[in-house]
Amino acid sequence: MIKIRNLHKNFGNHLLFRGIDLNVSKGEVVVIIGPSGSGKSTFLRCINGLETFSEGEIIVDNIELHAINRKKIFKPDMEKIKKIRLKIGMVFQQFNLFPHMTVLENIIEAPVMVSLCYPGTLSGGEQQRVAIARALAMNPEVMLFDEPTSSLDPEMVGEVLSVIKNLVDDGMTTLISTHEMKFAREVADRVVIFADGDIIETGTPEEIFTNPKQERTKTFLSRILKRV
Repeated sequence: MIKIRNLHKNFGNHLLFRGIDLNVSKGEVVVIIGPSGSGKSTFLRCINGLETFSEGEIIVDNIELHAINRKKIFKPDMEKIKKIRLKIGMVFQQFNLFPHMTVLENIIEAPVMVSLCYPGTLSGGEQQRVAIARALAMNPEVMLFDEPTSSLDPEMVGEVLSVIKNLVDDGMTTLISTHEMKFAREVADRVVIFADGDIIETGTPEEIFTNPKQERTKTFLSRILKRV
């Protein structure tokens, strides 16, 4: 469903990605974890054309986005990006709802979940569920979740993760960036570790959380699991 080849991304003189390769099969659930600043959010945004990239290619269901290697300049093909966005729904850290629109208007703006109230009257968990409904309104084949619970109060996290789990259980091809390690272990077919500009390790949840091979992975997990 998704193929990423030799992905490079620069922010000025800073090289964020130094040649990332990743395949995601139809129906697969891939959870992306890693230190803050490792590029997890940027990686997801590159997939649906919200971020440019310096080198490489991204292919979504045979629709190809390329960087211009010679000049290291990405020239977005907006027609291809539009086609990709018809196949991909994305849910962000912030809910990104239009505050002047009702919930129903927010959902149908992308092509009913609660009454015609406005986002400002909803809890964070409710707003994020509206954001998920809006992303699903186009019947996407792939869902991208960028730290979907990071802006929520702890008591709201479970209800949003439950919605995502239902999608996963229904067979939706899904990429999730998250710090929720318990959730990652529960839903992932594969866990991918981002650090130092690359994917440093990938494997099943059992392999990554029980027997990681890379010292960088062990260091990251030892730090983050202490907070759980």
